[in-house]
Amino acid sequence: MPSDRFEFTVTARDGKARTGFVATTRGDIRTPAFMPVGTAGTVKAMHPEEVRALGADIVLGNVYHLMLRPGAERVARLGGLHHMMNWPHPILTDSGGFQVMSLAKLRKLTEKGVTFSSHIDGSKHELTPERSIEIQGLLGSDIQMQLDECVKLPCSDSEAERAMELSLRWAERSAAAFGDQPGKAMFGIVQGGAVEALRIRSAEALADMNLKGYSIGGLAVGEPQDIMLRMIETVEPFLPQEKPRYLMGVGTPDDIVESVRRGVDMFDCVMPTRAGRHGLAYSRYGKINLRNARHADDHRPLDETSNWAPARIYSRAYLHHLVKAEEILGMMLITGINLAYYQELMSGLRQAISLGQLDDFIAETKQGWERGDLPAL
Repeated sequence: MPSDRFEFTVTARDGKARTGFVATTRGDIRTPAFMPVGTAGTVKAMHPEEVRALGADIVLGNVYHLMLRPGAERVARLGGLHHMMNWPHPILTDSGGFQVMSLAKLRKLTEKGVTFSSHIDGSKHELTPERSIEIQGLLGSDIQMQLDECVKLPCSDSEAERAMELSLRWAERSAAAFGDQPGKAMFGIVQGGAVEALRIRSAEALADMNLKGYSIGGLAVGEPQDIMLRMIETVEPFLPQEKPRYLMGVGTPDDIVESVRRGVDMFDCVMPTRAGRHGLAYSRYGKINLRNARHADDHRPLDETSNWAPARIYSRAYLHHLVKAEEILGMMLITGINLAYYQELMSGLRQAISLGQLDDFIAETKQGWERGDLPAL
């Protein structure tokens, strides 16, 4: 019988970095983990069986998009998000706060919540902490996020403080609405912009709520990497050591390895799938732009050492042709290649931490990126 517990176990540490697993009713999530983004109930251009075969233990869905279409109540009537998208493994749902900031129109923010017009059809909606949790319950997600206010950076200290304090009040309301759900978890979200004192206040207040996990939000919104890493270093000592840490919306392979080095356990980002749809591949050679004409006659595979067969089977010339011809197959193949590389990177990080060789692994990985993708002879 499946367990109804939600537990995080650390099995090895290397400096601040740690590896382990999150035990959920629907299976274990190996950490550090990268969660492919299935915003609207699908990881774009991928079959769910392929996403699993690539090594993903968990995917992400989004309240904002799913509440607009097909609608949370409809998803529930259809058996929940796991059943509808044929993904029987863990799902994390984002609360919708970031998308309300970045996509929605005519936003009006109050203590109660936020009202907005859909970017799809202009329809009016209200999202409160309680409604966000209700929607996530209807979707049936295993890890749910509090509703927060995500401000764009850079912003004034006073604006960052106002949004952080509001997010804390919404965290309390989200936690009350979530209650005690065996086998599931609600994560709080640390906010505070790029102000260290605000980030610490947010982390301490959330830690006092004794939640099952903690996220660092409001980053990966255009700020330099050094600011992002400094915010992680700032809050890490104030987050419970026995709880998982999730850095939201991050990111590039370099962002991930440096954040793992600083103690982050979970990541998500649209980057590998979005890049794949535009002909950009991620690999042990760094980024490879398959639109570049130099690939037109290159018979070599993209990466003959990849665990994912399409990276070994299809020539760069063929991938280049598919991209230039705007064929859907090109988007599918390169998206899969990118997700495969991200999962191979996470597997390598987990193994390196277990062996106490994280610094060596990161150095070797970065050397490969710096050498780059050499043209055919």
